[in-house]
Amino acid sequence: MSNNTKLKYIDNSNEWINWIEESNVVNELLHVEMSQVIQNFSRINIKEIEPSISLENYYSVLINKIILLLENTNIMMGKYKIGNYLNNHNIDIQEINNWILNNQDNSNSVFLLGVFNHLGIEVSVNKKKAFELYQKAANLENIHAINGLGYCYTYGTGVSIDKLKAFKLYQKIANLGNASAMFHLGNCYKDGFGVYIDKQKAFELYQQSANLGNTLGMAHLANCYNGGFVVNVDKQKAFELHWKAANLGNYLAQYNLASMYINGNVVTKDIDQAIYWYKKSAEQGFKKAQSKVNDLINLKF
Repeated sequence: MSNNTKLKYIDNSNEWINWIEESNVVNELLHVEMSQVIQNFSRINIKEIEPSISLENYYSVLINKIILLLENTNIMMGKYKIGNYLNNHNIDIQEINNWILNNQDNSNSVFLLGVFNHLGIEVSVNKKKAFELYQKAANLENIHAINGLGYCYTYGTGVSIDKLKAFKLYQKIANLGNASAMFHLGNCYKDGFGVYIDKQKAFELYQQSANLGNTLGMAHLANCYNGGFVVNVDKQKAFELHWKAANLGNYLAQYNLASMYINGNVVTKDIDQAIYWYKKSAEQGFKKAQSKVNDLINLKF
């Protein structure tokens, strides 16, 4: 079989992932400088903590960092994101879990404990408890938890699906300028979820979310340009948005960027680049990307 035949086979079997309902339980961009903290704390060990930074401050910053990691990913892949980060920095998850359990007067700790119950991190999966913890933190006006509640009502996690409640929760924090909520609200208007379908409004919300740095907003805005959703088809614009989001670590943009390299959309067909970006997406737990990596490697060799 010739290389051209192989590429044709891949083209026909490859689908563009246009609209995937993303769940992002954390959202607000945290303006906290993390690099120096992480350099000083490669492992949680009280004896190694520099006198200038208290244990309480260290955990507070670390918890914020973990929450930030989840901002642009599907919550069900959050376990991979958290695990990879902690392994790379040699941080003990059990110590973090103990800390948040002992600091339930802090809304971020309450929210993160909800995430741990949702994903089964250090505890068995307990979606009902996750919902209750999100609700507790949301009552303290924790923005991450309000988004988490929106997810629960969207997908029936620990509670019955309630489209109107989900819409109102996303709307509440989107009106406060939250980029993740804008993205979810865009999905609501696109699909008529708790509100009437309004494609123009959906596009504008994706654009606002992307402008604020949300990579899921960027990826979905790219899909609008790729498919001519409200706007004229602009493959170059789609490529640029996916490229930006992919380099910021968004798994969906990485997947779609790989697809563009396979199909030769805007760029020249490049199997090596496709494999590279599929691998990046697969490393975050995206199963569709994992299967594509294996298919491409087998076809290439």
